[in-house]
Amino acid sequence: MAEATQAAPITGNAQEQYYLSSQTQLMWRKFKRHKLAMAAGLLLVLFYVAAALVEVIAPYRPDTRFTEYIFTPPQRLRVVDHTGRLHLRPFVYGLQRELDMDTLERIYTEDHAVIHPLRLFVRGDEYRMWGLFDGDVHLVGVENGVYFPFGTDKLGRDLFSRNLYAIRISLSIGLIGVAVSFVLGCLLGGISGYYGGVPDLIIQRIIEFLISIPVIPFWMGLAAALPHDWPSLRIYFAITIILGIIGWSQLARVVRGKLISLREEDFVMAASVAGATKASIIFRHLLPSFMSYLIVSLTLAVPNMILGETALSFLGLGLQPPVVSWGVLLQDAQNLQSLANHSWLLIPGLFVVVSVLAFNFVGDGLRDAADPYR
Repeated sequence: MAEATQAAPITGNAQEQYYLSSQTQLMWRKFKRHKLAMAAGLLLVLFYVAAALVEVIAPYRPDTRFTEYIFTPPQRLRVVDHTGRLHLRPFVYGLQRELDMDTLERIYTEDHAVIHPLRLFVRGDEYRMWGLFDGDVHLVGVENGVYFPFGTDKLGRDLFSRNLYAIRISLSIGLIGVAVSFVLGCLLGGISGYYGGVPDLIIQRIIEFLISIPVIPFWMGLAAALPHDWPSLRIYFAITIILGIIGWSQLARVVRGKLISLREEDFVMAASVAGATKASIIFRHLLPSFMSYLIVSLTLAVPNMILGETALSFLGLGLQPPVVSWGVLLQDAQNLQSLANHSWLLIPGLFVVVSVLAFNFVGDGLRDAADPYR
């Protein structure tokens, strides 16, 4: 059975190319064999493309209100109408609204007499893309009607558009926060592991202090210290820096351990004899020697940053409206009665779960590919 699962032998020119491949090529070859990691990586690429082009992809602006469509359930996209006739262009039915006089709840039903075909590159809300270009063309939408694939919220705002805009904030916080923690972890961990002595003692005590503090109360305390009159953009960067500062300790410990085990190796002694500075030895020789592990650590740290921002915003201590993130959108799901009647408010949570799983799958694939000879 074990022999049956082994990869097919490499022969001929392919064998020669295999033995002449660089470390990066070998890692890519191994990574491609991890199907879940490849699929997750493709999904993350789509997420980031959507984040970059969200003004065009989203049917509406995130703050556009449809006061006649409060808490509208998701509309079904159809190709076959109620009579059984096939339509070449996907469409949605118009909506009829009724008010239940007993519960005062809005009830929406499909109006089979009104059909809105789904069209590409329709004109709609005006936007300023990347703060540089003005436009009003959206990738998909309907003319002379409304289309809410994820329904609307308590103010009549399209949740599909708001979730797309939230991708930009939530995923960018993960990347920026990890970048900050990566720099701090490599720098302080490198100093601690290579120099030892007093610097090592001070840095390790700081790490132990940070690790000993309960995470959620620590986040809450730091986020609550932010001035409430700050603009949304400043709060966004402050939350990012906070998450980055908190997340460096574990990476610093790993870097320290690696450097302690490598600093007496022959290549390090040779670099020192050749006149290389200690900073050069750390950043040009020691850190690159286990860069594959650092890349994996980066990939697996991004989900923690996303979950941290989501938790802070959900608790009302992170980003606040009008900024749109998955945590901000999930604030509407805190009301149990509202959630029971409008379950589509939990859709942002599905985006969080999918993105975190995708990063974890990519991290697993990179971890396997980091040792291509295994």
